[in-house]
Amino acid sequence: MRELPRGTVTFLFTDIEGSTRLLHELGDGYADVLGEHRRALRAAFAAHGGVEVDTQGDAFFVAFARARDALAAAEQGQEALAPGPIRVRMGVHTGEPIVTDEGYVGLDVHRAARIAAVGHGGQVLVSQATRELAGPAGLKELGEHRLKDLTAPERIYQLGEGEFPPLRSLNQSNLPVQPTPFVGREKELGELFVLLRDPSARMLTLTGAGGSGKTRLALQAAAAVVEGYPDGVWWVPLEAVREPDRVAAEIRSALGASGDLAEHVGQRSMLLVIDNFEQVVDGAPALAELLARCPNVRMIVTSRELLRLAAEREYAVPPLVEQESVGFFDGRARVVDPTFEPDDHVIAICRRLDHLPLALELAAARVRALSTKQILERLEHALPLLTSGARDVPERQRTLRGAIGWSYELLPPDEQAAFRQLAVFAGGWSLDAAERVAGASLDALQSLVEKSLVRFADERYSLLETIREFALEQLEESDEPEATRRRHFDYFAELAAAEDTSAEAGYGVQPGALLSEVANLRAALDWAVSAGELERAVELMVVLENFWVSTDPFEGARRYGELLASGVFLPDRLRARATRAYAGSLWISGDYEQAHRMNERGVALFRELGDDEGIGVLLHRLGISTLVHLEDPVQARGLLERSREHQHRAGSERGEAEVVGALGYVARAEGDLEAALDHFSRSAELAAETGFIWWELGMLAAVVESLIRLERVDEAEPAARRHLDLSRSIGDRQQSVFALVLHAWIAARRGDVERAHLLWGAVEAEERRAPIGQWDTERDDYAARVGIRSGEEPDRARLRGRGLSLEAALDTARASG
Repeated sequence: MRELPRGTVTFLFTDIEGSTRLLHELGDGYADVLGEHRRALRAAFAAHGGVEVDTQGDAFFVAFARARDALAAAEQGQEALAPGPIRVRMGVHTGEPIVTDEGYVGLDVHRAARIAAVGHGGQVLVSQATRELAGPAGLKELGEHRLKDLTAPERIYQLGEGEFPPLRSLNQSNLPVQPTPFVGREKELGELFVLLRDPSARMLTLTGAGGSGKTRLALQAAAAVVEGYPDGVWWVPLEAVREPDRVAAEIRSALGASGDLAEHVGQRSMLLVIDNFEQVVDGAPALAELLARCPNVRMIVTSRELLRLAAEREYAVPPLVEQESVGFFDGRARVVDPTFEPDDHVIAICRRLDHLPLALELAAARVRALSTKQILERLEHALPLLTSGARDVPERQRTLRGAIGWSYELLPPDEQAAFRQLAVFAGGWSLDAAERVAGASLDALQSLVEKSLVRFADERYSLLETIREFALEQLEESDEPEATRRRHFDYFAELAAAEDTSAEAGYGVQPGALLSEVANLRAALDWAVSAGELERAVELMVVLENFWVSTDPFEGARRYGELLASGVFLPDRLRARATRAYAGSLWISGDYEQAHRMNERGVALFRELGDDEGIGVLLHRLGISTLVHLEDPVQARGLLERSREHQHRAGSERGEAEVVGALGYVARAEGDLEAALDHFSRSAELAAETGFIWWELGMLAAVVESLIRLERVDEAEPAARRHLDLSRSIGDRQQSVFALVLHAWIAARRGDVERAHLLWGAVEAEERRAPIGQWDTERDDYAARVGIRSGEEPDRARLRGRGLSLEAALDTARASG
């Protein structure tokens, strides 16, 4: 073999598509065809300076010193093979690998192979790194794609203009990116693949102790079969859920569904991966109903106990085998200490910890401060003392608890206190929250992260659920639980008040800080209810008024309804505000009749308070409700004029913007589009002058719609860009999605079918990620306006759009059509 290129190297991987099928079709002639394929490719590689690194079966691994040479070789090779029966997929990627006596090592080698694996016969796929070196000529962008090792997305290009099916990547899923490589488990994955192909095994429940690797195994298996599910593979984490009746809601959220879950899924072919079900096991009937009503749905569930459903097939996840266990420990230890070298003690540690991944990770985190001999000695002495739990609990589960307990016992007192109080958080926490709720200093948090008890990513901290359960036990056994939970409530109540999204505060404009704390807000509200602090719960719900409207109006309506029906005594003003907030969530969730009744009740409550602004706000809402739901523009106009009078008396600057805009809706309903446009434009100006951004957004959207209907598309585009930029600047997801719809509509009116369908595909992707308020009631109308249809070109464009993140889609929409 010639000397391998060093430094920046471009790798080319090849693989024959359908080799087994060809073998059956060609019989004895396959060997001759295969030989000709090898000669043709080797000639192409040699002509451009390629060095053959490895050949396995019918696949080549070749290295090039220059990226352009690799692409030229790939092109020549495909041309040579074109007349014959063999179709080869190729992947090209550039990196800086390590060269050893055995060849190349490093992530770049694996990435090149992964890129090749998602292609089709006759197709050459190229990474972003290779494109940057070789230049864009002859390369067609295929968008960002997630590969089967669950790493971060890779932007992939195709050499040439050939037409191929969508790539076999993970874009039709929301599977989370994993921070570390997947180790071993070939046997288990193979067994799971067999079960997933068995039509009678519609629900696989992966059981095992906490920390045995159920979740990671489920994710890896799901990632490998994405291409077999046309409607996607969807991740439904339940780690922050404690209420069994929320199971269906969590699945709806993952799929972007609203209303009846089974009706939304229907005949779609999809795989659901539902994690941590043991804490909501009484919610299992929701899964049974979904399986019964949706014949093409399959599920992988992880749980520490069976769900006891007729469709269930158990797969007990075993510990790692010894070789995998040692490799796992070695890999995690090298993350902590790159100079780590395994010795005989590592095998003993793995055996002592029953080869459980989480226990191994905790032990490996100690190599920075302890030798492997010391780790083993401490395990031998600590575990017997810390082993606890019922005798019918599997031994390895007690061992895992002992491993966590051992790590806890090694902490100094201040870190122990911080660790157990951090368990009060749900769904992670910020540094400020840790300091104020748990008294955890930055040094303590960093130490807990280094010891693998706490995880840190994207400026947030979190606990693995098994570790959190142990920490909660310690918290409950201390004298701190009630005070800690009260501090937790106080902290998030203060955060919500600072981000005040109530009508009094202009509905708020920055939901970002609250969006990352949804699980903690739920936990705080649940504690307040259980502790009998109902008035404080209502106060918190009221400052979250527009937060629920923008994120989950269904949950908002449920919580407001339960609190108002609880019989709790509330001060008159708080009850009036809560009634208004309840009506807002009801309206956005589509319960128009109940929303109308609550708005009428709210008007009466604010009238008793003599609050002109409160009366004016709700008369404005009643005016819109009367127009849209009751279809009575005359009565609506009267209500809006009364709203204007009350808000004028109250000196409300934003009230005039609201009334003028609502009168625009009345004019539109009466068929006077020009008058409607004048009202919407003036309302947007007034809202901008008073900083009423949320209302300005809605008016800009109405302006764009009116201009499109009036065939003034060129005038609509600047307003649409302003609407997009504004929605993006304040993090309003619903308006950002609607911005894509408006730009798709503009593209359609200009005859740009491809762009319109691309943007619509991005909207479809967001529909699947999470509910979008009232979108289901309007979707079909907008699909008709955009002219969504099936066909080769539109379908390809929509598929590309579905592969875009919301941010990438907004960038595309913002660019000139």
